[in-house]
Formats: sequence, structure tokens, C-alpha cells
Amino acid sequence: MPIVWLRVALVCYGVGLLYALVALTRASDLLSRIALHAAYLGMIFQLVSLAETASTAPQLTLFSAHNLEALLALLIMTAFMIVYGIYKTTSPGIVVFPLVFLLTFLTATGQQPFLFSPAANRGWLIVHICFILAGYAAIVLSFGASLLYLIQERSLKSKRASGLLSRLPALEVIDEIGLRSLLLGFPFMTVGLIVGMALAQQTFGTVNFLDPKIFLSLLMWAVYMVLLYTRWSSGWRGRRAAYLASGAFAAAVIAWAANTIHRFGVS
Repeated sequence: MPIVWLRVALVCYGVGLLYALVALTRASDLLSRIALHAAYLGMIFQLVSLAETASTAPQLTLFSAHNLEALLALLIMTAFMIVYGIYKTTSPGIVVFPLVFLLTFLTATGQQPFLFSPAANRGWLIVHICFILAGYAAIVLSFGASLLYLIQERSLKSKRASGLLSRLPALEVIDEIGLRSLLLGFPFMTVGLIVGMALAQQTFGTVNFLDPKIFLSLLMWAVYMVLLYTRWSSGWRGRRAAYLASGAFAAAVIAWAANTIHRFGVS
């Protein structure tokens, strides 16, 4: 049954994907409301799928790659809903909805699981994974805000806007969404990395910083920290901050891709 609920969630997220595609050319309040309600339902079905998996699957299967992708999709959508609750804008959905749909699609296709080492402490492993994924979700939202900022800035300069572009929030609001996303996600990412290195020390007796996943995760964290530092102390705003946020997102994507060769896991 978990795969059934997941595929129902995929259909719901497909409505959000349709909204993202249509919004690029024309604005539709009706489609926006439908996409929001479909997203709510998708989150519920995805949560049910994960809960059933947790209650019925073997212990290590909980940490398979496709379950992690499902959890990441759920956390990204949760972050989007928090932003919507505060700012009453669905504009980040043009980035969030396609990405969540893709992650859920990859999960629903039933790819082979990628398991973490059975030697790792299960409780702390859950903490490590959840905190890291929360940090990823914040980076995705920050990237969405940075992309919207660049689009809105260009639209204002050209004085031509159509579709969703005509209803984007003010540049200051978009910039604030990006900054708050980073401030929320950085502690999660930091704690997740610390717990992960502690697990590596406990499991293998040493932390191999040349491990692709560890090295790239630390690199992503460094870019994350530089982004926060430049925004907080140097007053970077606008275009420069948007470009740096895009760099942090690129580093996050590379670090996630390196998951397939993480030495914590076994095939």
C-alpha cells in the first residue's frame, strides 16, 4: 500500500507541476488555489506512505534512497507551505512544484534501495538524516527565492511582465524569503553534519574527509556559511546574494548525487 499512496501523492503534485508550467505564461487564481489544495492532499498521502513504510518495512529499508527522496520532497513542500502561510504567495512554487514532483516520481518508480551501514546507530542516524534533509529543503527554498529575485529584477527593468511575473512579491519580500530560509536551514545542516561525522567516527573509528559525500557535504556547508556571513555582516543583498544562493544550491545537488558512493552505505 505505501507505493499506492505515494502514486496518489504524485498525481496531486502533478497538479502543482501544471500550475508551475501555466504560471510562466499567465496568472490564474483558480489554478493557484487548486494547486495549493492538491499539494495539501499530496503531503497527506506522502506522509501516510512514509508512515506505513516505517511500520511495516525492515529497519534498514527506511534509509533507502527512494525513501529519503520521498522525505526530502515532503520537507520541501512543508517549507513551501510555511512560506505561503507567512507571505501568502505561491510564487516559489514555480521551483518547488517541479522539484517535488520529480523527487516523488523517482520514488514512485520503485528504484533499488541504497542502504546505510547496519553498524551505524539507528537513532542518531535518523537524527542525522532528518536534520540534513531539513537543511536541503531550506537551500531549495532559498534557491527558489533567488531565482524569483533575478526574474523579478529583470522584469522590472524591462517593464514587461506577464503571467506569474506580474504578481510576484516586491524584491524586498523575495529577498527576505531567501534570507529567512537560510537562517532556518543552517542550524539543521550544521547539526546534521556534526552528528554524521560522529557516527562515522563511532562506526569506522575515523572520519575520512576524502569520502566524496563527506567532502562535498562540507563544501556545501562552507558555501552555506559564506552566504550567510556575506548577507549578515557585509550586507549583501539582491543580485549578488541570489547568485551565491544559486551556488549553494548547485553544491547541494552535487553533494546529494554523491550519495550513491557514500561509504556509509552498502549496495
